[in-house]
Amino acid sequence: EFGCVHSFLVNSFLHSNVKTPAHNQKGPNPSGEMERAAAVEDALAPQLRSPSLASWRAQKATDDMKLFFLKNALVTCNDGTTAGYYLREHKGSKRWIIFLEGGWCCYNKETCDIRFKNIPRLMSSSEWPQTKKGTGILSAQMEESPHWWNANAVLFLLADYAFMGSLIIQEVIKDLVSKGLKQAKVVLLAGASAGGTGVLLNLERVATLLEELQAEAVQVRGLVDSGWFLDIKHLRQSDCSDAASYAPVGAIKKGLRMWNGILPEKCKQQFKRVDEWQCFLGYRLYSSLKSPVFVVQWLFDEEQLRLENIHLRSLSLTENQWNYLQNLGRELRNSLRDVPAVFAPACLSHTLITNSYWLEFQVKGISLARALQCWEKSLQDSNKAPKIPMRSCPFHLVDNCPWPHCNPTCSALHDRLTGQEVNFLQTLFRMRLDAQRKAQEPRADPSQLMGMFSSGG
Repeated sequence: EFGCVHSFLVNSFLHSNVKTPAHNQKGPNPSGEMERAAAVEDALAPQLRSPSLASWRAQKATDDMKLFFLKNALVTCNDGTTAGYYLREHKGSKRWIIFLEGGWCCYNKETCDIRFKNIPRLMSSSEWPQTKKGTGILSAQMEESPHWWNANAVLFLLADYAFMGSLIIQEVIKDLVSKGLKQAKVVLLAGASAGGTGVLLNLERVATLLEELQAEAVQVRGLVDSGWFLDIKHLRQSDCSDAASYAPVGAIKKGLRMWNGILPEKCKQQFKRVDEWQCFLGYRLYSSLKSPVFVVQWLFDEEQLRLENIHLRSLSLTENQWNYLQNLGRELRNSLRDVPAVFAPACLSHTLITNSYWLEFQVKGISLARALQCWEKSLQDSNKAPKIPMRSCPFHLVDNCPWPHCNPTCSALHDRLTGQEVNFLQTLFRMRLDAQRKAQEPRADPSQLMGMFSSGG
């Protein structure tokens, strides 16, 4: 297998085009802004007292991440060009964040040809720029990334499901040893979308490789953003040839015929050979992991909905689509029940941690940055599972409300055709009236129809 390291931080194939909540909410949110400011101030307090602040000021001119090509030229991108990664070093820091960007998949020659034609940057390194800036959790600015601004930051791509890039990950880790990774205290392997799935698939392999490289003291942890896909029954039954519109499970099953991917051995042992595709699903794979993992997942993941041909921004839903929508939120919530560290807002979106406004969102009054800080505290310099979170510092945060955008910190929705802001509550009210009309029709089940709006309405 082979994959391609990619240079773009936030405009991956699966990236959701959502504006910041602050710019989209109709009125001010003083309490939310105060909570966010307090959270950032609380997070920055120890950093401001740290001696490394002087070195941060001295390094401000070198915020860019620089391109490095792999020493092993045999590990390549999809077109045979040399694979590589972007690195921003922070001298003296023993914290590393290694980020795997997403990009969905191609699963046969036809879809891979289309992918190469439409998005060549995902399959070739020939036109990558020499530098890139980090955003969100990868930012070198304290205000944007309170806990990881002074970490050594590495960016590369698990280009897709099809070419997971496991060989590239191994070569990048080997290259980084000479740059100080062996002396690291914490390595956070993070990823968004398909890259988040890549974290789940490769986390234990990275931990094992570091042990083999005699870096046993390194604590390896995972951060999965929008890579927790489900295999719930989907609506469409047609055989799609477009990689951009094929449902996740269908693409995985098709792709396994050509990928020859390296799956985690402990997960493979749980399934028969014909069912090994289930190791791509986070809730199936999670129990086989030893390293601690933090899961960031929108309860109404826009990409999973889009792959089922549900586009809430047009707000034209059939009864079946609305049922699928509610079921998705319910199933995601259930699948995360036994995950100790999770941040799951009831919003319609896709990917979060590399957005510059990632600090804006809250679940139960807690920001993701605060939840990550609480999670790290709970690990107490241990690579074991975190302890039960304290009430004052929670990190298992899942919204309970039943429909998209019932969380007040969600970004505003805009109609894709008109650009106008969409009032989701008004739309729900119209759906409720439609449901009442349907309930009066013959053979309709009123209790089933009205059940859609029974909780949280």
